[in-house]
Amino acid sequence: MNTDTEQTTSGGMRWPQVLLIVLVTILLTIGGTWWALKTYLFASEFKPVELSVKEEQVLQTKLRALGYQTGGRSMGQEREPVGELNEEGFLKPEPYSEVGAKREVSFNERELNALLAKNTDLAKKLAIDLSDDLVSARLLVPMDADFPVLGGKTLRFNAGVEMAYLQGKPVIVLKGVSIMGVPIPNAWLGGLKNIDLVSEFGNRDGFWKSFSEGVDNIRVENGKITVKLKE
Repeated sequence: MNTDTEQTTSGGMRWPQVLLIVLVTILLTIGGTWWALKTYLFASEFKPVELSVKEEQVLQTKLRALGYQTGGRSMGQEREPVGELNEEGFLKPEPYSEVGAKREVSFNERELNALLAKNTDLAKKLAIDLSDDLVSARLLVPMDADFPVLGGKTLRFNAGVEMAYLQGKPVIVLKGVSIMGVPIPNAWLGGLKNIDLVSEFGNRDGFWKSFSEGVDNIRVENGKITVKLKE
């Protein structure tokens, strides 16, 4: 029996070729496992959004219009309500009025994530994405060190919620939730996947009925969300 015959398998492939295929398969398996672990089990924290000075000023204006006063942390100094304090530094009293009140509120994706950045804990663990009729969230959840198998690891959760306004009422639909890239079965979500929560629960007293009756419009576009409230 000659050398060529000895180095050829029964399938007609030479042993060096078989060895090469095995090595490539092992490398691909190791690479895929490393990627999966890095992506899902050893997930890195998100980079907090930092607004420019102009973007920060726009956001502060929107928040003040809602009656929410922030410290302007990214600007590095505290802000005081302009024209709302008297000479002694106390808040001025004024009669209540809805004349000229703004009922529409809009935030872009960077503004929402910058608001999360105000909370240094959430800033690196939660990120919001806005696309047409869809609000998506990515959440990192550190597991307790005593948790079985996954103790000390960080799990990645993804969720999507459809938001729109159709036929005179808001539409809120849970599109799904996934853990480590694996979608959670609908049964585990209480059968709520792909169901309009407003239509399902808005006919009875409670949160969804009150929410529906108070919203005049919801519009989610690429990078922006706008909510208009009723009188």
